[in-house]
Formats: sequence, structure tokens, C-alpha cells
Amino acid sequence: MVKLRVRELAEKQGLNQRQLAERSGVTAQLINRYWNYQMQRVELDALAKLAKTLGCKLGDLFEEQEEVA
Repeated sequence: MVKLRVRELAEKQGLNQRQLAERSGVTAQLINRYWNYQMQRVELDALAKLAKTLGCKLGDLFEEQEEVA
């Protein structure tokens, strides 16, 4: 299972959802979905903008988690 780290990385930089939306150009609605893990799919172009804004690689936005059996 893969988890998005948007919230974690933004908070480390002192950014809230609104600030991240303004700086990245990604809609606040989409950031809210990523922030709260409420998505069925991800948009690579939006993730690329978020990675650039957060100063990380695209792959850094993802964290693999072990699935609980």
C-alpha cells in the first residue's frame, strides 16, 4: 500500500493547505483530498507541481506501507 506524504512534507515547511495551493497552483480541493488521504486516483501533473513547490522529488511524495493481513 502506498501513502501520500503531502501533508507531512508541507507541515515540515510550516505550510498549510491554503498556502500550498497558492504556491503550487494546485486547487485547494485537490490538495485537501491528498492531505486527508481521500482520493481514488492521483494526478501526476498536480503531484509534480507539489513536489516542485515542496522542493522534493516526485517519488518523495510517496511512502510504501506494509499491508496488515
